[in-house]
Amino acid sequence: MSIRIPIGSRVFAPSWFFSALTVVLCIAFFYLGRWQWNRGELRQAEYDRFAAGTEAVVPLGPRGVNQVPRFQRVSVEGHLDSGRQFLLDNRSYQGRPGYEVLTPLQRADGRVVMVDRGWVPFSGRRSNLPDVALVAPDTVTVVGRIDNLPVPGLASGRAAPDAKAPWPKITAFPSTAQLSATLGVPLEPQIILLDPKEANGYVRDWHPPGMEPIRHWSYAVQWWSFAVLLWVLWVIMSLRKVASGS
Repeated sequence: MSIRIPIGSRVFAPSWFFSALTVVLCIAFFYLGRWQWNRGELRQAEYDRFAAGTEAVVPLGPRGVNQVPRFQRVSVEGHLDSGRQFLLDNRSYQGRPGYEVLTPLQRADGRVVMVDRGWVPFSGRRSNLPDVALVAPDTVTVVGRIDNLPVPGLASGRAAPDAKAPWPKITAFPSTAQLSATLGVPLEPQIILLDPKEANGYVRDWHPPGMEPIRHWSYAVQWWSFAVLLWVLWVIMSLRKVASGS
């Protein structure tokens, strides 16, 4: 049985197919919007943790890097191994391609943690790698922020370091296990992002990974707007002129 509701000189008579399609699409748009809104809230929580970690520098002492919250700024003593460094490929800054420099820091107790010393530009040729050598005292105090290794959007973006290649070795989104196997020593599960004001670093404009929360929320509003517009379109297209003489 079809619906027919007289409205002035027109009649509201939606088709069952168009009505069902509208309901299905509106439900889909609603859930897509809610998904984006939830992602925005998760991203905001990361931004809040990132801001909270900036407030103070905590001496790491005998603790492992995974024993303090992610994004916490810490200070740790050790020896920077400039002879065995990695260049993280596919890292851009302000639209320019380049690398991030990962340098092992051997702590006094023998544990090794990777320090991200920042971004360097791509020279234009793979055969001409940037000079990332450093001259540092036997013992340095590194101040930086605890974070995870960068991860790619797709698994195909990964490239483990070539064991036969000279140092520094190019690698793209490696795992801790891959870096550890290349170095021949166990590594701590997280890295340290060298503070922008610290010596022995390059471009360091650290921020939480991923899109800003506001972008996720704007996408959520867009999906919900699509749902509202679809309902309006359904109403408009379901209004028909009353045939003369009917």
